[in-house]
Amino acid sequence: MLLPFLVTIFANMTKKIIITIDGWSSCGKSTLAKQLADKLGYLYIDSGAMYRAITLYFLRNHVDWTDKKEVINALKNIKLEFIVSDKTKQSEIFLNSENVEYLIRDLIIAEKVSDVAAIKEVRSFAVTQQHKIGEKKGIVMDGRDIGTTVFPNAEIKIFMTADSAVRVERRFKELYAKNPNITLDEIKSNIEMRDYLDSHRKASPLRKAEDAVELDNTYLSEQEQLDFALNLVMKIL
Repeated sequence: MLLPFLVTIFANMTKKIIITIDGWSSCGKSTLAKQLADKLGYLYIDSGAMYRAITLYFLRNHVDWTDKKEVINALKNIKLEFIVSDKTKQSEIFLNSENVEYLIRDLIIAEKVSDVAAIKEVRSFAVTQQHKIGEKKGIVMDGRDIGTTVFPNAEIKIFMTADSAVRVERRFKELYAKNPNITLDEIKSNIEMRDYLDSHRKASPLRKAEDAVELDNTYLSEQEQLDFALNLVMKIL
C-alpha cells in the first residue's frame, strides 16, 4: 500500500492530468474512479451516468429514440451537470436541475441505456460536454470509450475487466438491496446484453485502447485495485 503522505503530495501537485477508466459493465469502474479521484483531489465524472440520465429523460418524455429528428429535438431540452454533494462529498448528476443520481440506477434504465448510448447524436451530445469538463484536467472519468474516443491523449488509461460470474454477483448484491425481487438470471441477461451492445455498436464501441493498462480485478480487493492505480499515477507525477 502506498504511504499516505505520498497521496497527499499527489493531491497538492500543481500538475493535473486526465485519468480514464474504461471496461465492461459491473467491473467496479465507478468504485475505483471515485476512490482515485478522492485520493488525488480530482473531480470524478461518471460518463455512464450521463447516458443513463439521457435515457431517463427519453423514457419520462416518451421520446422515440429510433426517430433521429425526435432525438435531436429532445437533446436540446437536456441540461446535465455534475455537482459535489455536501452529504456524500461525491459528484452527483443533475438532469435539468434535478438530482437523478439514484433514479438512474434502476434496472429499467440499465436495460435501455445501451440502446440510447449507441445513437450517434446522443454520443456526440455527451462527448461535447465531456470535452468541456476535461479542459482544466484534474479529472477521473469512467465509461466505455473515454480512453479511445473522448480523451485519446489522456496521461493514464486503465481498462478494467473481471470474470463474468463475479460481475453478475457484484451487480446482484448492488441491486438486491434496492429490489429484493431481482434475480441472478435477470442480472446475467442484462450484463450479457449490455456487453454485446456496447462492443458491437457503430458509434464508439467498447474496446481497449492500445496504450491502456489492463486491470483484471476478479480476485482483487478494492484497496488492492486502488493501490494498483495509485502506482500508475506515481510513475506519471
